[in-house]
Amino acid sequence: MGSEAAALLEAVDFAARKHKGQRRKDPEGTPFINHPIGVARILAHEAGVTDIVVLQAALLHDTVEDTDTSFSEIEELFGAEVRRVVEEVTDDKTLPKAERKRLQVERAAGSSPRAKLVKLADKLYNLRDLNRCTPEGWSAERVQEYFRWAARVVAGLRGTSSPLEAALRRLFEERGLAL
Repeated sequence: MGSEAAALLEAVDFAARKHKGQRRKDPEGTPFINHPIGVARILAHEAGVTDIVVLQAALLHDTVEDTDTSFSEIEELFGAEVRRVVEEVTDDKTLPKAERKRLQVERAAGSSPRAKLVKLADKLYNLRDLNRCTPEGWSAERVQEYFRWAARVVAGLRGTSSPLEAALRRLFEERGLAL
């Protein structure tokens, strides 16, 4: 593939094509692709991550969960290491939502260091987004419950990235929650 920059651009392009037409649940209907790009940006700019596998996985982390992408497709295009990280951070959509959320909490501590980084940045992006605006149909209590659940997930990811954990801790403290 050539350079790491080219490899990152391949992941951005793939994710953009896969998430084409998808929107976030915010009132503006933000293009969904902003989310994986934002997660990768948090990793690079706030956590200083330069590991191309982590950055590609961040860009691709919702493709299997939210599009017709398969894990084998990820591996074929981006390699086995990226596939493994994407697999670790992908929820099984055949399970009920409550079970998926329970498993995220339960599996957080046993995740690989790479997957932990993606999970931390993903949670940080989502929590900042919730502070920016409430999704359509969400009550203040539902937002607070999401923060409580995210704090339980993040507790299992501790010791991974001081800058990301400090940023998350501040968000939780603003909501009266502790890690």
